Amino acid sequence: MVHDCSIYINGMKVIVNMRQMDLSAIDLNLLKLFEALVRERSVTQAGLRLGLSQPAASRALGRLRTMLGDRLVVRGKLGLELTPRGEALAGPVSKLLDDARGIVSPAVFDPASAAGRITIAAHDHLSLVVLAGLSARLERHAPALSLHIAQPAGDNVRLIEQGGADLALGIFKALPGSFHRRDLYADSFVCVARSDHPGVADGLSLERYVSLRHIAVTISGVGESAVDLALSTLGLTRRVALRVPHFLAGAMLVADSDMIFTLPSRLARLLAKRLPLALLDLPLQLAPLSPAMIWHERFQRDPAHVWVRQQIVDVVASFDTPG
Repeated sequence: MVHDCSIYINGMKVIVNMRQMDLSAIDLNLLKLFEALVRERSVTQAGLRLGLSQPAASRALGRLRTMLGDRLVVRGKLGLELTPRGEALAGPVSKLLDDARGIVSPAVFDPASAAGRITIAAHDHLSLVVLAGLSARLERHAPALSLHIAQPAGDNVRLIEQGGADLALGIFKALPGSFHRRDLYADSFVCVARSDHPGVADGLSLERYVSLRHIAVTISGVGESAVDLALSTLGLTRRVALRVPHFLAGAMLVADSDMIFTLPSRLARLLAKRLPLALLDLPLQLAPLSPAMIWHERFQRDPAHVWVRQQIVDVVASFDTPG
């Protein structure tokens, strides 16, 4: 099949025949020669640009002319001149080669010039712990990137799988085979009470702990908390007077009441810097907490995603050793 292509040369409209071609017959190396000829207007100089001898460049030009069905360049007073078809192909061939180079070359991420949004799925515990440090790093190194904390959806695994977030922070068990995981740090639990709480001046015994009114955070609404499970093995229960969906809400309510609140130690120390809270050793053995970062395989080698993950790793690495 033959198509006509209209171009303008020195103000004159020229109709050029464009033959439909089988893509398997296209040799990109020959198109590179054509690009060099457009720039150099010399077979010898085009060959030197590509590392070819003059005879090799001449033979390649012959194959190029056969492939494209046109002479493409002819001798003129000031060197080689493009034929009308050569003029028509110069721009498209240059773009095609640029696109091909972009496909095969490693992607490069420059945080200083990067723009867009990073979406992280995390409950408020890890948002509060990581967000300040991550935001500061983005402001310093990637000021045009914005940070969005997605609305939590259970353990957030499905959210990541469906593309609703770039990565997730949390406590995860088994993951699909298409996921990657990076453990961030180990944490323990502590109890907090308002700083002038009358019943905790001498610390917390187990008996005193279960006798006080508790605030508990309900994240998934499924199953018992680690605290309640540990107490049940001792034949004990606690009185949960208030359940809230967010750690920050729980801490603020504790600061204005006689209730107590059990939460991860890193978060407790962070909140105690801003609220009148006393940190108390927990009179109960709980398994350590191991927050992790997860992401989908499709982002494993993406340079921007790799950079963001490293920023999170650097943020948690800067934390003080847990007490």
